[in-house]
Amino acid sequence: MGETRGRESLSVDVEEYFHATIFERRIDVSEWDARAGRAAPCVERMLDLFDEWGVRATFFTLGWFAERNGPLLRRIAARGHELGSHSQMHRLVYDLAPDEFREDARRSKHAVEDASGAAVRGYRAPTFSITARSLWALRILAELGYEYDSSIFPIRHDRYGIPGFPPEPVVLELGDLTLAEFPASTVRVAGSEFPIAGGGYIRLLPWSLFRWGLARLRRANRFLNLYTHPWEIDPGQPRVPLPPLSAWRHYSGLDHVESRLAATVRGRSFQPLGEQLPLDNAPRVVVRDDVWSLRKD
Repeated sequence: MGETRGRESLSVDVEEYFHATIFERRIDVSEWDARAGRAAPCVERMLDLFDEWGVRATFFTLGWFAERNGPLLRRIAARGHELGSHSQMHRLVYDLAPDEFREDARRSKHAVEDASGAAVRGYRAPTFSITARSLWALRILAELGYEYDSSIFPIRHDRYGIPGFPPEPVVLELGDLTLAEFPASTVRVAGSEFPIAGGGYIRLLPWSLFRWGLARLRRANRFLNLYTHPWEIDPGQPRVPLPPLSAWRHYSGLDHVESRLAATVRGRSFQPLGEQLPLDNAPRVVVRDDVWSLRKD
């Protein structure tokens, strides 16, 4: 990667609290417009915090949200941040047929571009849902004109993940096309990769453990791809009945995300993911259908 660029990027997955995958069987799409949106004020708060902390970010925005919040998206761009796509309707990639995914990714790209007036170069799948069974989606993204993706989590998890995938940024070789990939960050401990990318991990892990992992990642000069959501700085969001484990995953730690983010990013050179391009010296991964392999030469 270029010498003038940092090794840390920050991103926000812009969606309403009710878009989270954990609610997909409890809040129907037909109810979305009837629910009071809470994400816009949280995004405004993040813009002020990022100015205070001296960082810039990529805002991966749901197309559905972009269509309803054009002025906000234009303010995001005007304040020096990058706009990306977070899909149109927050549907998991591996639950879609290829044609459905193509239309969703195409529509969301156009929605965010039309709302913001800025070009969209990057994509992040809802719930990191590009996995071994949806690798076909990567070529579709390249065909649609996306330059990079940030949807692969190189861990084992019940909802997402590609265990063993390179944890650092790579260039994906997709036949005659290429796409940069920025995996969600992990830290290597005892030969295995553990998540340290923000989101639920900055909320749910003991703070001392998160700081230890972050320090270990930085000492190893690993790339930090940190992410969060607007609803993660909204402790007052409506409580939707959930099973105990799901409720813990979604609601725990909301009241200290701001302070933990501040401690993680303040005074450091966090940049949008798109400013890390091109990945001239990055390893290359060959993707064919549902198989990936690290190029050795």
